Amino acid sequence: MLKRAGWIASMIVLLMLQGHVAMANEEVINKNLISIDRQFFALPFTEGVFFLDYGKLDRYVDMLEKQVYQHPSNAYWDYSNRLVPEKLGRKLNKQAFFQHFLSYYYDREAKGFLIPTTIVLPKVDRQLLRDVSKKQIGSYITYFNSGNKNRAKNIDLSARAIDNIVLFPGEIFSFNNTVGERTREKGYLPAPVIVKGELSEGVGGGICQVSSTLYNAVDKSGLSIVQRYAHSRNVAYVPPGRDATVSWNGPDFRFQNQYAYPILIRAKSIYGMMVVRVFSFADLDYDKREVPTVRKGLPEEMEQKESYSRDQPQETIHDKTHNP
Repeated sequence: MLKRAGWIASMIVLLMLQGHVAMANEEVINKNLISIDRQFFALPFTEGVFFLDYGKLDRYVDMLEKQVYQHPSNAYWDYSNRLVPEKLGRKLNKQAFFQHFLSYYYDREAKGFLIPTTIVLPKVDRQLLRDVSKKQIGSYITYFNSGNKNRAKNIDLSARAIDNIVLFPGEIFSFNNTVGERTREKGYLPAPVIVKGELSEGVGGGICQVSSTLYNAVDKSGLSIVQRYAHSRNVAYVPPGRDATVSWNGPDFRFQNQYAYPILIRAKSIYGMMVVRVFSFADLDYDKREVPTVRKGLPEEMEQKESYSRDQPQETIHDKTHNP
């Protein structure tokens, strides 16, 4: 732990103070201790006396906190169904830092001190992931034309975004919040969408097939649907009335885990199939619902229209007052 703290300390040399880059005259001692020039944190006109400038110290700690922080990573199943273990995070222990700093600051004999940190645990570790993967409680498959490269790319990106999501009891899942804004910078491509009942082209076209597949898998699992909007016209990839349109800053698909156990979402697009499965603990007694399935294989309407580049109806922006 001392070596880790020393490594973190050795990396922190530049600080943003009062709108400009400043050196705090930091010096690493024996690779484990860090020494900071006391005069740097003294009030003006107090040379040799060292009255501490708490405002400067607070700004220093704010910057230090950002640089020390390491985000934890959840355990997850990769695309080959291999379990990837969690990674612990780390953050600055502010209370301990202030105590160490004050002791160091007013003790002229002190040569330095360690940067105190605490562990940040991930939300999902290996054991929880194993337990929540025990029992499949719902699944749904839809089909798409993998030859439509832009649309297939958008489907794959949004499927990856919702894959491995663990929803704890009482939590609400939001498709838009989970997937985020669909932009070119994130790899999303222009593809056909439905806007107010009319076909047009927009970045991220095709993700409504992912949200609709998710909706049917979730509904089949008996989970509580909080918010769902239908397209303004029927779509080919799900039966009429079984779609869930989504759009950034527009309609969202949201559901709640009302069960006493966490649930796990697995999502994957492969060989022209969009697959969503929902899992939970082996002991879960869930409320299974009957959900109409789709014809196996690419629907005739999509087969015909997706042979052309811009004719396949996709996504609509609905007024939020529209009834699900």
